[in-house]
Amino acid sequence: MTKKKICIVATVPVALRVFMLEHICELSRFYDVTLMAKAESDEMDGVFDKSVRFVPLPIERKVSLLSDVRALWALYRFFANERFDCVFSIMPKSGLLSMIAAFLARVPNRFHMFTGQVWSTKQGLVRSGLKALDKLLAWCATHLLADSPSQRQFLIDQNIVKAQKISVLGKGSISGVDVDRFKPDPIAREKYRRELGIEPGDIVFLFMARLTHIKGILHLAQAFRRTFPFMPRAHLLVIGPDEDGIEEQLADELADCASRFHRVHYTYDPEGYMAAADVFCIPSFREGFSLATIQAAGAGLPAIASHIYGLSDAVEENISGVFHEPGNVGALSEALQKLYVDDELRMRLSRQACERAHGQFSQEFIVGEMVRFFRNTLD
Repeated sequence: MTKKKICIVATVPVALRVFMLEHICELSRFYDVTLMAKAESDEMDGVFDKSVRFVPLPIERKVSLLSDVRALWALYRFFANERFDCVFSIMPKSGLLSMIAAFLARVPNRFHMFTGQVWSTKQGLVRSGLKALDKLLAWCATHLLADSPSQRQFLIDQNIVKAQKISVLGKGSISGVDVDRFKPDPIAREKYRRELGIEPGDIVFLFMARLTHIKGILHLAQAFRRTFPFMPRAHLLVIGPDEDGIEEQLADELADCASRFHRVHYTYDPEGYMAAADVFCIPSFREGFSLATIQAAGAGLPAIASHIYGLSDAVEENISGVFHEPGNVGALSEALQKLYVDDELRMRLSRQACERAHGQFSQEFIVGEMVRFFRNTLD
């Protein structure tokens, strides 16, 4: 029996490797899978099984009218020639272009997963224009997913999509938590603390994300600077690439506590650093769900999180973490001190966060939900 053909599209290949790897491997058991992203073919060598085909996509991550029209035309011609049974997209740019192209090419099943809305923190004409593009994407798709229940409700409330057209895998996330990787690990904890020069009994607050204003890293730095005189055993560990050019500003904010500020620009072992930390900090202004937050929970880290949609699903108040209002440095400072001072509370939240992540958001479960979604729809 001939397998049905599906094409999975992302703007950049890292999204396929990080968020879709297990989904793609499992889906390839049932379908003929083609991947598209902006990369050369050899960049994907050895990442997926040989049965999975990769086709480079001429697309730019930033808005460029001429480039975007070319990418749309390339997608349309490819979809029309290949006659896919389904096109599935993630990321805003690739989602918009591939859903329009698949609609024009009459691909019968057109799926897109929303992972956060850029316009949610915008104002005026920019917000209206970006919302209109998401409405167009949603109209062109036949089925939609959101990576958290609160994001789904936000999209419905904002009249982007009708409730019957959008669903969530399990209780949320794109790919779930690999419970064999993200778990409490005393050996890794000792190793990375020794490398960073952190004593065994010290308390480490971890930020692991892109360094951007929208992630709230500067507010976290301000809160830590404000509270570090009252937390003599506290450290701030910041991991992630500087995408907004704020490295120098971050260092200036933390100059008074430089001996307790640790900076790692990139790591292939996020679980190791999570095991070395005690509390995960995500003071973001916009998140679709935050896979890193639930992975950190799997490693036993309670979260200090902004009370926004997406994070309200990744974190459960007083079960796996505590919330603060986004941008409120005073409230963020209080949360840091609260989890620093109260060892019993921190340990209880740690245990509950791990149980919640492993029990409700395991990768095996989420991948199974994705495969079930495809098979129920296509088969």
